[in-house]
Amino acid sequence: MKTFEVKRLYPGMVFSEPVYIEGNSLLVPAGIAIRKKDIERLINWGFTTVMTEGVPVKGEEKAETETVSPIDEMPPIELSPGFSGGVPARSGSSVLSLTDVQENKGVYRRYTDLIERLDSVLTNIESGISVEPRTVDNITSRLLQAVREDRDLVGFILGGEVSGRIMAKSSVNAAILSALIAIELKFTHHKVMQVVTAALLHDVGMLRLPREITSKSGGLSDAELQRMQAHPLYTYKIITKELLYPDDVGIAALQHHERWDGDGYPRRLGGADIDMGARIISVADAFEAMVSEKPYRNSMMGYQAMKNLLSDNSRRFDPDVLKAFIKTMGIYPIGSIILLNNGSIARVTEVQGDAPLRPKIRILIDEFGKMYRQDEGELIDLLTEKSLFIAHALDPREISKKRD
Repeated sequence: MKTFEVKRLYPGMVFSEPVYIEGNSLLVPAGIAIRKKDIERLINWGFTTVMTEGVPVKGEEKAETETVSPIDEMPPIELSPGFSGGVPARSGSSVLSLTDVQENKGVYRRYTDLIERLDSVLTNIESGISVEPRTVDNITSRLLQAVREDRDLVGFILGGEVSGRIMAKSSVNAAILSALIAIELKFTHHKVMQVVTAALLHDVGMLRLPREITSKSGGLSDAELQRMQAHPLYTYKIITKELLYPDDVGIAALQHHERWDGDGYPRRLGGADIDMGARIISVADAFEAMVSEKPYRNSMMGYQAMKNLLSDNSRRFDPDVLKAFIKTMGIYPIGSIILLNNGSIARVTEVQGDAPLRPKIRILIDEFGKMYRQDEGELIDLLTEKSLFIAHALDPREISKKRD
């Protein structure tokens, strides 16, 4: 198979044979035009070459620039009517549910404990009860220790299925992601602690807003939007005046809605004028918001959320922070459900920063339809198992519907 430099690709370019990323992951089939966004994605992912057995050819009638490439398409997944073999999931559970197999394991208990502890803090703040900074510091320390000791914690952001405690869960998730980015960027321990603390408290100002605004399912009026955009100011005041944290923590939370292009709020800061901690929380918060259920929309898959972030083009996010996030999370984040080229269904268990399309996975349903519990299927490293590659990311909700 021959290599072809990405810098030589151009929109509308057609090859006589399929074009692959890393040898097995299909970019476009033979005779299908490469699109501008395919090239942009390759550059964002850090790929410098693609591979093909073919050669560039002139555009043919069947080359359609708007054709959806395999890296984008998400066709319905046809599952066999019944699964044979494997260890059956308990009544009312799903083979796709992390909770069913992790609820008695330490990492899941640590995750839910963090949410419960933060929820207690938020409840006290909302009720006007004084909160000692050391209470939040304890949560920050526990969270950072959990992140360093067990990356499985990240999987619960996509598949933890923790009900209730919406703000606490969202804030813990954002703090986990912020910790990963800060560690990837080689922050000192002290600075990581500050970023994680700010992430845990970044939305606490929402508690000062009327519930009819924060829980509204429809669009906000201009007056309501103005009040909503004031919540970072409330957050800053709570962090620095009530909890008595240093300004570094308050500023990171205050500025997390500022945009790289200067079109954010509350002060329309841009680029390097935005606090580095705020830039990290901005990326973490955006990803968490996309993969979490909201009153006004359903959650999206981790893969789709990652694609949305990759298409930012330096409008909202610091490109270097975004690059660090992608390196630590992968194109298919931990917890993602994926379909392999042999028809197996698996969950991503570990990402590999230098090979974003080839994570480590655990089989949930093999190519013969045999179903396994989350921790009993075969573990596979796609970096070494070259015959297998990810065909598509899957929406667990859609698979569950097909199985019911």
